[in-house]
Amino acid sequence: MTTASATGATGIAGPTLAEWGPRLRRWLAVVPLAGLCVGLSAQALGQPGAANWAWTLATLAILAALAAQVVAGLARGDVGLDLVALLSMGGALALSQPLAGVVIALMYAGGQSLEAYAAGRAERSMTALIARQPCSALREADGRLTEVPLGALAPGDRVLVRVGDVLPVDGRVAAGRAVLDQSSLTGEALPVAIERGAPVLSGSVNVGAPFTLLAERAAADSTYAGIVRLVEAARSRKAPMARMADRYGLAFLGVTLLMAGAAWVAAGDPLRALAVLVVATPCPLILAVPVALVSGLSRAARIGVLIKGGGALETLAGIRVLVVDKTGTLTHGAARLVSVRTLPPFEEVEALGLAASLEQASGHPMARALVSEARGRGLALSRPEAVAEIPGAGVAGIVAGRRVVVGGPRLLREHAGAFPRIEEERDEPAASATVLVAIDGSPAAILTFADPLRRDGGRSLDALRACGVSRVVLATGDRRAVAEALAAGLRIDAVAADLDPADKTDIVAAERRNGPVMMVGDGVNDAPALAAADLGVALGARGAAAAAEAADVVLLVDSLAPLPEAIRIARRARVIAVQSVAAGLGLSLAGMTAAALGYLSPIQGALLQEVIDVAVVLNAMRVLGGTGAGPEPSPRPVGA
Repeated sequence: MTTASATGATGIAGPTLAEWGPRLRRWLAVVPLAGLCVGLSAQALGQPGAANWAWTLATLAILAALAAQVVAGLARGDVGLDLVALLSMGGALALSQPLAGVVIALMYAGGQSLEAYAAGRAERSMTALIARQPCSALREADGRLTEVPLGALAPGDRVLVRVGDVLPVDGRVAAGRAVLDQSSLTGEALPVAIERGAPVLSGSVNVGAPFTLLAERAAADSTYAGIVRLVEAARSRKAPMARMADRYGLAFLGVTLLMAGAAWVAAGDPLRALAVLVVATPCPLILAVPVALVSGLSRAARIGVLIKGGGALETLAGIRVLVVDKTGTLTHGAARLVSVRTLPPFEEVEALGLAASLEQASGHPMARALVSEARGRGLALSRPEAVAEIPGAGVAGIVAGRRVVVGGPRLLREHAGAFPRIEEERDEPAASATVLVAIDGSPAAILTFADPLRRDGGRSLDALRACGVSRVVLATGDRRAVAEALAAGLRIDAVAADLDPADKTDIVAAERRNGPVMMVGDGVNDAPALAAADLGVALGARGAAAAAEAADVVLLVDSLAPLPEAIRIARRARVIAVQSVAAGLGLSLAGMTAAALGYLSPIQGALLQEVIDVAVVLNAMRVLGGTGAGPEPSPRPVGA
């Protein structure tokens, strides 16, 4: 990942530019452009004095902002190419060359505006992650319920957790039976039933009946609060990416000052030195890099990949290691009906239709999956009556005059004692869950739910390897048996299972020895690892908002398929940016030589530099063109 305030996002702006604010920088070029236009109009009307004042004032405005930045950079020991622009603008005003000064100011501010546009896309916040964290809880005391701030909870407090509530603190089930969606913590898509006395973690969501939680930790010490801190800590440890301009800047700065000084001494004319500085003002670096990278950002967005800034695009081009989450990334992240086994005399259509009709009255994730499957098969569902749901066990009711029960073995034993011993007979993956159906007191069907591998999961991993990813690591909070079963048919180098968010962050850190690391995930539990990776990629179509905000790249489609093409776009953008810089600096050096020999005046040097700028910008915009072999058709964005 990159930090916008530390790197700009692309070109030569220094870290202190963040203090100006992205909006101010985005409109910075308006000042010299207006000054140039006003001055040219005054010149045309025969008012050269007014023209000079307009150009001078516009140049001074940019010069003041630039001087503040350069001074702050020098205080940190950061000597960059901004110093050349400062010297050329200041020299132009000192030598009464205001037109040259305002042209230089326009070139520089234009680069800042382009960079600000890219940097603004890299901004992210912790808003969604913090908003999901509960602010209050219902504390039970003396037979009464009182809503208290989260910070007021202490170990030993009893808390009522309602349906849909996020567990506020870590603790144990004190009364009732909890059915929790723990996907935000473990990545497991299927809800988990937790008996009385068993431990539960903050950040889980209650999808069953209300239950009482006995707090064992203060809110600040609980699991979910720790996830927030992990994201913040991972970001604070992130070293800023070196700016592309700085890779060439110090040497070019030395050559520029040497040539300008030599021209002044040899000719005895300070205008020679100014002409050299004007031609040397590194607009190929200021403009070419942002234009190439912003063009890459735009092209990537067309295929459903939102890249948050030029720094992220450049990092994407060099990725060598992929750490990928399982649930919601390689799999769909939701329970799906994968098999139906009927028992005589019942037929599949009959059993499935009656079970799905009854499950319309339940909000359980597997109930929704069953209803969705039945409707997808075109089955006509009836209205259920006399429905009774036992949280964590199942549901019973009347459908079309028939008594239907859908649930687990414990409930079904009460309604159909002769049900087969499915635990011994079924041959399903470790990731599956079984639901039983009884009709009119007789065993009717065995339904198997699982979170299957995406159809394009294996192809996407192969395509990423073809793009230069040399190592793939599966990192999941799910059980090892589940993870290894999924990885068996894929080109995965290592499997890490039973991970909590901190463990995933450690995996990312360890994999750095193999090259730049890209982490792909979609849950709140992935956010710390996404923040810690060199590049975090989130599935934004259905993933958690916290993951999307912690990531550098968000896939706007519910698939990894566009990612390989995004890497190709990033590499093309980086290559073209370097080409533009090399060509621009080569032409600038030729112009500086001509200026040092007296063949170019400051104004002519500024105009020459403008020609060079146009050339490198046009070259940089080639990124918007084709990338060679096109990508495989990617899925449509959700809602498109």
